[in-house]
Amino acid sequence: MAEMQIHHQEDHNHIPNNPNPNPNPTHYTHFRFPGKVPHHQVHNMDKATPSRFKPNAPKREHCICITVFILLLGIILLILWLAYHPSKPRFTVASAAVYGLNATTPPLMSISMQFNIVIRNPNKRVSISFDRLSAYVSYRNQPITPHVMLPPLFLEKHSAVSLSPEIGGVPVPVSVEVTNGLVMDESYGVVAVKLVLYGRLRWKAGDINSAHYGLYVKCDVLMGLRKGFVGQVPLLGSPVCDVNT
Repeated sequence: MAEMQIHHQEDHNHIPNNPNPNPNPTHYTHFRFPGKVPHHQVHNMDKATPSRFKPNAPKREHCICITVFILLLGIILLILWLAYHPSKPRFTVASAAVYGLNATTPPLMSISMQFNIVIRNPNKRVSISFDRLSAYVSYRNQPITPHVMLPPLFLEKHSAVSLSPEIGGVPVPVSVEVTNGLVMDESYGVVAVKLVLYGRLRWKAGDINSAHYGLYVKCDVLMGLRKGFVGQVPLLGSPVCDVNT
């Protein structure tokens, strides 16, 4: 009996090889939070990072260089514009003469006139060249002379040139309003005409030439003219010339 009891106790106190007799044990996931990642692991993590999340340093530096270059170029152009910004040429009618006026054969009318025109370049750093210049005279917004070609001109810095073109002498068709108005103004002794010049110009600063720009000049000329008078006529007031480029 004693031996049987001892054997039974030993079987009862026997510890099995499996410490967890539960066939379906519960598993727990353990997280480790390292205080510092080793250097070799950081290097490997950087290699594993997708390229779209990396800062693209070469592209950023390229954009910065382009931006700086554009800013510097803009500043240089602004300085040059302030230093060389050209002003319009100035036109002045110094004198006028009438050598013939025939309005007795409507609708044709012929008039021969000569103007002394002074062109000034107000720029101290920029020269001006003119080409394809033409001139004609209008009365009440209708041409009363044919268009006359003028020679090319070149104005040095801060200089002036004088022209004395003779315009007209060839009959041109005009309206009855122009013929009657001119005869009436002659009877009063005051005739208002408009001298028109047009063409192209360009500015030159050193070895740099600008593009061609259109030129359109209108000079309002008020003359003391009576019927049958031939020669230089007095100018009533200072003719005003409007220059558009």
